[in-house]
Amino acid sequence: MKIKRSERLIDITHYLLEHPHTLVSLTFFSKRYESAKSSISEDLTIVKKTFIERGIGILETVPGAAGGARYIPKMKEEDIKGIIQELCDELNHSERLLPGGYVYLSDMLGQPDWLRKIGRVIASFYMDKKIDAVMTVATKGVPIAQAVATYLNVPFVIVRRDSKVTEGSTVSINYVSGSSSQRVEKMELSRRSLKRGSRVLIVDDFLKGGGTVNGMKSLIEEFDAELVGATVIAENIYQGVRSIDNYTALLKVKSVDVESRTIQVVPGNFVASL
Repeated sequence: MKIKRSERLIDITHYLLEHPHTLVSLTFFSKRYESAKSSISEDLTIVKKTFIERGIGILETVPGAAGGARYIPKMKEEDIKGIIQELCDELNHSERLLPGGYVYLSDMLGQPDWLRKIGRVIASFYMDKKIDAVMTVATKGVPIAQAVATYLNVPFVIVRRDSKVTEGSTVSINYVSGSSSQRVEKMELSRRSLKRGSRVLIVDDFLKGGGTVNGMKSLIEEFDAELVGATVIAENIYQGVRSIDNYTALLKVKSVDVESRTIQVVPGNFVASL
């Protein structure tokens, strides 16, 4: 059944938003709405213009018989900086200060609105870097990885510190925690989780000594895969030498005063990398 153009525009927009990075042919839309390809092409021009003006993302149009449209949910630089500043404002409160100088993030990682923002910010940075999988370590990194993977439209894999029967055979490595204790720990990943040669993005909630991120890097190497980048929500103050130096952080804990219970969180090196 043929539908009105206004309804068609709404449905096209919704479909593209639900299928990021997927090339959708003009033929598909033409059959879906029983409309001429020329009309669909005009609709896509309107959607493309609106996406750019509203900072929703980029709509790539591919010409030819096998062409179509592909939605890339990439954010504008000023919008990314705005969200990072919102995060700073949210975290600059004494009640978020935990023992050891850590910042309490768990409530934010349970709120869909914050997860969407964080996921889209991180994903925007890696849109053009051909990511095959997003990796994190259980458990706090899981919602972040899922949010980022959604916008990149790729799988996410979960590294565990103890194996589960449901994981099947696993690859395990020992790594130095990176904390002052320099204790050796173990992490594992199911052999079926990651394909050989994959280009992998690591995400996590917090970085201090960098041992966990470095451990995941070693695990990636065991799969003959490639580490494309590592991004955390926040990096903490650390006096020693970090186990990894090639990373980006949305936020940085600049100062902590336990006695006065004050904390200062500022934008991290992620902003400088944009």
